[in-house]
Amino acid sequence: MAETTEKKYITNEDLRKHNKSGDLWIAIQGKVYNVSDWIKTHPGGDTVILNLVGQDVTDAFIAFHPGTAWHHLDNLFTGYYLRDFEVSEVSRDYRRMAAEFRKLGLFDNKGHVTLYTVAFIAAMFAGVLYGVLCCTSVIVHQIAAALLGLLWIQSAYIGHDSGHYVIMANDWYNRIAQIVSGNCLTGISIAWWKWTHNAHHLACNSLDYDPDIQHMPVFAISTKFFNSMTSRFYDRKLDFDPVARFLISYQHWTYYPVMCFGRINLFIQTLLLLFSKRKVPDRALNFAGILVFWTWFPLLVSCLPSWTERFFFVFTAFTVTALQHIQFTLNHFAADVYVGPPTGNDWFEKQAAGTIDITCTSYMDWFYGGLQFQLEHHLFPRLPRCHLRKVAPVVKELCKKHNLPYRSLSWWDANVLTIDILKKAAYQARDAANPVVKNLVWEALNTHG
Repeated sequence: MAETTEKKYITNEDLRKHNKSGDLWIAIQGKVYNVSDWIKTHPGGDTVILNLVGQDVTDAFIAFHPGTAWHHLDNLFTGYYLRDFEVSEVSRDYRRMAAEFRKLGLFDNKGHVTLYTVAFIAAMFAGVLYGVLCCTSVIVHQIAAALLGLLWIQSAYIGHDSGHYVIMANDWYNRIAQIVSGNCLTGISIAWWKWTHNAHHLACNSLDYDPDIQHMPVFAISTKFFNSMTSRFYDRKLDFDPVARFLISYQHWTYYPVMCFGRINLFIQTLLLLFSKRKVPDRALNFAGILVFWTWFPLLVSCLPSWTERFFFVFTAFTVTALQHIQFTLNHFAADVYVGPPTGNDWFEKQAAGTIDITCTSYMDWFYGGLQFQLEHHLFPRLPRCHLRKVAPVVKELCKKHNLPYRSLSWWDANVLTIDILKKAAYQARDAANPVVKNLVWEALNTHG
């Protein structure tokens, strides 16, 4: 008779000790895995693992990975199990919900949204080319600029969806879609987006870990930024110096104008990453895509008859894309924030607290790219956008069951609430009693529009 191997156990306290470079352990459903080497080739980057290392990460793993990923865990298994492994009622319900969606085939059924969007983008691009190259009317040129801005918005949604691998089953096709929709059409590196966006999803609305709400010195959505906290994502101090105090004091007035020029900052962020010493996946491919953008876009603008028209063409296109920048901030600026790293045992709670949905009719879903269902997307980032409206009532009921926030506001109300948050922080920034550090060096290039 074969001898039964006795299971080996460690405690959560023991697991937390394995959180240093070269000794990185995580737990998934009570089994402990060594990811010290895997982190170097992890498709989602090292940041997401480093932020949760030494913890049980079951919910985050379920959210980000397809069913096939479970098979890769066997090679990382340490042989240990968690002795004090517990699952909260919220997590149980979340996992049941994810399993039910998987049984229904929602993660695999991509729908035809991407096909329609790509056709729409192609039609708009043809319209832009016709308006600029074949017409002499200033009004037509402005319409073409507005179309270009709308094209950038829709192309960014394709880049976002392909970045989450929810538009095609083949990874290589998804990567091509990422480069074309992101780098080639919008001039924003998909490598930069994935680097910051994965960290944002994991540490949603953590003041010091979520790069998407670290906008010092231009914006501060919380007075906690007045303590000059350190960004754990950028490993840089966010100084609340006199320059930051001045800018933040008027942030409720500058919010919309800054959004109109936020795209410039994204261009800069792209170049800073691609020229940095960081390990950048597909760096050459990302460079090639950026070169494509900076070839066709300047050439298109140069075809306009005067510098005045060229300026207003670019300005109009940027202003239209400001709608998307505003939408992204509406989803998070007025939500709950916290300080510190994300934790693995309150995944659902943190996502519910840190997000705000935008209420709209179904025929406007194309405009918002599915991201009006921000909580649903954060809970299930691999869920194709065509299913987000379907699952929203189920998510809402689960939030109600566990007394968690489920906020869905109209576009207008979300704007009012966001401006109110900015205004309150602005008034407190003006308070002379708040200390200001003496260092005037500030990292404006590391804000995000």
